Amino acid sequence: MGPYPGGAAGRSVVRAGSDRRTATGEPNRVMNAHDGFDELGRQESLRLLSRAPVGRVIHTRRALPAVLPVRFCLDGDSAVVLRAPARSELVRALDGVVVAFEVDEMDAGARVGWSVVVTGRATVVTSPDEHERLSRTGPRSWAAPPGDADEVFVRIEPELVTGRELTRGRGARVTP
Repeated sequence: MGPYPGGAAGRSVVRAGSDRRTATGEPNRVMNAHDGFDELGRQESLRLLSRAPVGRVIHTRRALPAVLPVRFCLDGDSAVVLRAPARSELVRALDGVVVAFEVDEMDAGARVGWSVVVTGRATVVTSPDEHERLSRTGPRSWAAPPGDADEVFVRIEPELVTGRELTRGRGARVTP
């Protein structure tokens, strides 16, 4: 089953590589009657993730959860890539550990929105060729000017992708 247990009681998760479908091939949108959220499939979750300009990386700092907003991009179909100063506390905290990465869009007034969480191991990109490619195509840093040689890329390989959509009614959606 992998290192991540199923969701909490009454909730399910969509594992990386899976995309629940009905017999007709449509996404199977499971709704938890207790919270008003519909479960999104992997592909829809990744599509929404790719459209967001900023996400939040969730990691451990001094044995406590820490959340930091970062600019990011998707590399290929699903790996989350962020950029940070090589000597930063963030890079030291992320390299080689399992982290979560979250993006969302909410309209509190309309009571609609979505949230996507990617969970996986984060690693610093060490290949010079890969670093050069990401320097051209990857995310831009908030902390340093473009081309700063002191920056590194951190890749989060998704082992678990979950997405949830809040809808007021079946027709109300934030997603285009």
